[in-house]
Amino acid sequence: MATPQRYTGLIARYRDRLPVSESTRLISLGEGNTPLIQLQNIPRLIGVDVDIYVKFEGLNPTGSFKDRGMTMAVTKAVEAGSQAIICASTGNTSAAAAAYAVRAGIKAFVLIPAGKIALGKLAQTLMYGAQIIQIDGNFDAGMALVKQVAEHAPVTIVNSINPFRLEGQKTAAFEIVDELGVAPDYHCLPVGNAGNITAYWKGYSEYAAASDRHAAVIDKRPVMCGYQASGAAPFVLGKMVDNPETVATAIRIGHPQSWDLAWKVQQESGGWFDSLTDAQILTAQKLLSTHEGIFCEPASAASLAGLFKDLGTGKIPVGSRVVCTLTGNGIKDPDIAIAQCQDAKPVTIEASLDAVKQAILDAL
Repeated sequence: MATPQRYTGLIARYRDRLPVSESTRLISLGEGNTPLIQLQNIPRLIGVDVDIYVKFEGLNPTGSFKDRGMTMAVTKAVEAGSQAIICASTGNTSAAAAAYAVRAGIKAFVLIPAGKIALGKLAQTLMYGAQIIQIDGNFDAGMALVKQVAEHAPVTIVNSINPFRLEGQKTAAFEIVDELGVAPDYHCLPVGNAGNITAYWKGYSEYAAASDRHAAVIDKRPVMCGYQASGAAPFVLGKMVDNPETVATAIRIGHPQSWDLAWKVQQESGGWFDSLTDAQILTAQKLLSTHEGIFCEPASAASLAGLFKDLGTGKIPVGSRVVCTLTGNGIKDPDIAIAQCQDAKPVTIEASLDAVKQAILDAL
């Protein structure tokens, strides 16, 4: 007798709040249930009385929050009979799409900007065996092409314009409320394509509406705070950006696909969008690593950098409970990380006890 398949992923956990049936074949890699980590050292370092939690999505199977949406998007694509998926990507989406396509036994096509994708993400996509198509253009050009191709080829788009992506991603808000017992006062996120800030708000809103059915009760929803790199800040400028540039490649997007939905989140939550320099983003990334032991990719650190900025201006008041989403793992972009550590290069000594002892004493 065949052993029944066991599922540990987010669809199985939140099946009653997702558009699946008992007969739906779940395409899962055990995603979700990522840690919500309370920062201990940084609040003391900056001298501000604020409860800061980071939702570390970099510990999903392919190392980013994209897995949450991809498990739902690919599950529904397979349920509909699709044999192939397609996406445009700055890296994380391509890795997730490729992995879940392999899991499902279907083909993945990914369009990436030539020379504009972090090596860690490219390596993942190559290893998962996706058909990679590099284009001489940015993410926005790739997204436009994906939309056109899907009209002429039998492929399912799995970018965040696919509504099932947001269904999967909203579960991160469920997990936060389940763990805290309440919603945070403020929720800070990096914003690129803007699907994630939209999904979190959807999750908080649905949980609040159904709080009588669940152990955790939400009597309010958080203020949603979205942060962009100054070189790729269409929401801050109030218009699309044709040639976005930032070291934070995951949010190097000038034409967000969830433009209208994200503005609605900002209005309904009483939140805001703001921009940060690359230097501010990289400083926050380094602080997380050296003071909390949390290694996230540059774009992820925009959420914490934004919090620092708004604590300084008083927009986020002392005594608040704040969650910052860290969207991806630092291993995704090793070149940027290594470039920040030039003052911490390994020392080379002779292989002797005395030399090792001396090196340790010199460093103490």
